[in-house]
Amino acid sequence: MSSRTTAIAITVLLVLVAALLPLWMGPFFTRVIQLFFFSAALAVAWNILGGFSGYWSFGHAAFIGMGAFSAAHLVAQLGPFGSGPWSMVVPVLAAGLICGVFAAIIAYPILRLRGIYFAIAMLGVSQVVGELVNNVRWFQGGTGVFLQSPVPAGMRPEVFYYYIFGALLLLGFLISVAVRNARFGYALFAIREDEDTAMMLGVATERYKIMAFVLSATLVGMLGAVYGYSVGYLTTYTVFRLDFSLNMIVFCLIGGIGTLYGPIIGTAIMLFITQVLLSRFLDMHLLITGAIVVTIILLMPGGVIGAFNSLRRKSSDQANTTRAEAAR
Repeated sequence: MSSRTTAIAITVLLVLVAALLPLWMGPFFTRVIQLFFFSAALAVAWNILGGFSGYWSFGHAAFIGMGAFSAAHLVAQLGPFGSGPWSMVVPVLAAGLICGVFAAIIAYPILRLRGIYFAIAMLGVSQVVGELVNNVRWFQGGTGVFLQSPVPAGMRPEVFYYYIFGALLLLGFLISVAVRNARFGYALFAIREDEDTAMMLGVATERYKIMAFVLSATLVGMLGAVYGYSVGYLTTYTVFRLDFSLNMIVFCLIGGIGTLYGPIIGTAIMLFITQVLLSRFLDMHLLITGAIVVTIILLMPGGVIGAFNSLRRKSSDQANTTRAEAAR
């Protein structure tokens, strides 16, 4: 109870600090933290499926692109849903719903695959959806489609999307906490550890896997819609990007896959390295970044959270040994 209270207090404090940061930060650092919110929210959403249930998806970029194009075509066909920032609500929710329905349709056949087969199948889904959007004329993926940004007058765009992506990160994190602490979360952990044994013990593995897949896709679709608003002009190559899917996995791995704070910590570490420390080494940027990622994963296979827990257990074991020797 004490640790939970401490975690809640720290989370509330971080939210308050984040809400006040744009008042004194410049445009560059505001954009960096905006990118952090967006990337961390994607990682948190991916972690619900890949981290909690162990079903790694290499194709979650499909839901980013689908969400962005769904919002753009909804606005293009039906017109803006009001004025100002509130005009985003219906397209963003509709984009999440469309991605969730699509995930539910493909979930049963694709979730029958496991391990690397599921990962490659999801990569194939992302490529197929991207090619359809690019080549079917109605989607306009090859020529591009506009999505007007509803930034309020007098507010800088980077500040506006800073708060929007921050709110979505908080929403995804709270959903992740609720899932982890519910029966739903325990069922996903059982599936991750040994799906066959979980099935024999009465866990409805198919249902829980589909629920996790749909929930993760819905959150990513909503993020994709907001990302489409922030970009303004969408083509296939701006939203159906393989690096989106890979970044979600890397961020979770570095922070601690399957943990609550791991995706956020991993995103913060990688964006600080790539956007701040290596901003002057553009020619060597990818090489240095790759070397850093490999080094971190080799030294800390369980991520930052796993390394911290290992050190804490070692310290606790040493303290117990000292007390036992003193007692003898």
